[in-house]
Amino acid sequence: MRKTVFLDRDGVINVDHGYVHQIDQFEFLPGVLSACRRLHEAGYALVVVTNQSGIARGYYDEAQFAHLTQWMKEQFNAAGAPLTAVYYCPHHPDKGNDPYVRDCDCRKPEPGMLVAAAQAYELDLARSYMIGDKPSDMTAGRQADVSGCVLVRSGKQVESTEGADVVVEGLQQAADWVLKQ
Repeated sequence: MRKTVFLDRDGVINVDHGYVHQIDQFEFLPGVLSACRRLHEAGYALVVVTNQSGIARGYYDEAQFAHLTQWMKEQFNAAGAPLTAVYYCPHHPDKGNDPYVRDCDCRKPEPGMLVAAAQAYELDLARSYMIGDKPSDMTAGRQADVSGCVLVRSGKQVESTEGADVVVEGLQQAADWVLKQ
């Protein structure tokens, strides 16, 4: 079973411009690809777990999300940091269009995406980490029983540090912390 770093997308991997769904809107945060390469070289699987309520809200569809995701995966591959998987939740509990408006176990803070990835790819949650920019990311990691949760600021004020083992500026510092554990 592999140790893993679970990564939120918007605000951790890329600048969160709000409902990013096109390549020209996607802006990698500084140092993301090199940080992920270091984690990969240290033996960590890299799995993106991202809430995408823009699908439920009708701002974009799953095909547009898949197109952007394929491009993003190619960028990671080219940087020597292949992603094991990208999991996303298209749902919202009360906003949007059927069939996406519903309670689910995949929308963070629920741990469904992490648990599903662990089962599908034989990942060891007890030797894994969650890196995110919101309290819901920390809660999902805690509920999945990962070893540690890292909250990244990415230049923003954080809502809360609850559930975080450490708070850092960005993914480079998050990788530094994970690699010291």
